[in-house]
Amino acid sequence: MNARHARYPFFAAAREAVGQSDVALSELVTSDDPAVSRGLERVERALMAGTVESETPGEWTARDELLSYPVARILVSLIDAPAAVRKYAHAEAATAYDRFTEDFETSDDGLKSTGTTTVELDDFLTEFELTDDVRPEADAQAAATRRDDAYRVSLGSYLTLSDPDWGKRWRLVNREVADGEVRIIREELYELLREAVRRQVAEGLPFVVGDDAIAEALDAEVDSLRGLLADRKPVGRIDTVVPDLFPPCMKHLLERAGRGAELDHHSRFALTAFLTGIGMDTDEIVAVYRQSALDEEEIRYQTEYLRDEAGTQYAPPSCATMVAYGDCVNTDERCETITHPLAYYARALNDEGERGTNAAD
Repeated sequence: MNARHARYPFFAAAREAVGQSDVALSELVTSDDPAVSRGLERVERALMAGTVESETPGEWTARDELLSYPVARILVSLIDAPAAVRKYAHAEAATAYDRFTEDFETSDDGLKSTGTTTVELDDFLTEFELTDDVRPEADAQAAATRRDDAYRVSLGSYLTLSDPDWGKRWRLVNREVADGEVRIIREELYELLREAVRRQVAEGLPFVVGDDAIAEALDAEVDSLRGLLADRKPVGRIDTVVPDLFPPCMKHLLERAGRGAELDHHSRFALTAFLTGIGMDTDEIVAVYRQSALDEEEIRYQTEYLRDEAGTQYAPPSCATMVAYGDCVNTDERCETITHPLAYYARALNDEGERGTNAAD
């Protein structure tokens, strides 16, 4: 088991490494192994922060990190909820995207790795059987480290991996198509690879965990994760945006984003979920983060992550979760009577409306 396997556990080579490790998952989950704790954190972070990165990366070995992936898949399967699969796959893909873009952009020529823990672009193309379907344009090869280099991707692979709902620029009528190939830039290629990761992670989930001993050993963890998922029950749109009435925690995060401060994953996730929940559309949310160092496409991706296929918004973390992550700040009297940021905002709107009515009387 090496660091590259731990960094990209969905690769075939990483799965083979697990299979050759002589580690029995039934023994792993019943022995209080660190990989189980990391697997639980992996799913918790997926549900609450849209990432599977550990908050304490130095605490885990490459073995813990690699084995946490199959443990996480077992946990997601035992939760047995479509939302858990969807959010877990999105989070694994988002984390992989952060890692491989860093790997690709620090390499000498965009195609060659400079370290044993990193991967090459060719590694990803091979992994997802895209080697024959993606090629750099001839005039781009001389400057392969530039992010806006052009590539040609086969029409079939483009249609398979892209989604018109990502925005107008992804619709085929707005693309340059010639000889059965679609022209894309490097950043767009990375987005297609992120989608390939998401699909690979989601494939086969949930599966039937046939070993009763495994299920029983993970009862407490599964109950905890189901509680987190329940914390994110669908909510209706409020469709009224009055920043002065936002709960203190969201005002604080909004202020930090506005001055370009870097937000932790869980903080960014909470703020984006709140703004989505009150009815702001994707462009409005992107504008909120415009002063930050965050990538616009990443914000768009996370906003879509918070909606199901029917367009339902998922609630931001509860007040208890905000406290646990250190995002509950500047509490006021109303905070004493509510348990959720959206409940705070709904009550504030209601109180403001009542004051307006009384003033009119």
